[in-house]
Amino acid sequence: MSTTQENVQSASATYAASFTQGHLALPPAKHYLVLTCMDARIDPARAFGIELGDAHVIRNAGASAVDALRSVVISQQLLGTNEIILVKHTGCGMLTFKNEDAYGLVEQRLGPAATAELKEKNLDFLPFPELEAAVLQDVEFLKASKLVPESVTISGWVYEVETGKTRRVV
Repeated sequence: MSTTQENVQSASATYAASFTQGHLALPPAKHYLVLTCMDARIDPARAFGIELGDAHVIRNAGASAVDALRSVVISQQLLGTNEIILVKHTGCGMLTFKNEDAYGLVEQRLGPAATAELKEKNLDFLPFPELEAAVLQDVEFLKASKLVPESVTISGWVYEVETGKTRRVV
């Protein structure tokens, strides 16, 4: 077992020893979801005041609404959420490359078979060159989607990794 796996096992045992929240319902109690980046510098629960059972937290590279749409639909249609808080962040890795760069790295590091699979799947890494424009674009994508009811409240935010502050963009 790797050191990381040992840490997971140990932390889980410690957590479970005093766990008292097994009674929480499946749907989030506060009926909202947060879509944010997978960046390890963001702790959504602490940064956004989310208690266990309050909200769904969907994380992916760059807080991409396109990438998260499947989870958004499940959250809303099966589990009753009615608000989306989209949070991108400063210093995001998605600001640092283009699709061609990612394809080139895959080819260099993983070889032609992996590159062929990327091309076959037509994988878009969804990078973006400007942070606030990307927030606006993803909010507009969600608002325009027939899979997200018009009654859903959607807002877009930027979390500053340097200060821990979050500011509303839209």
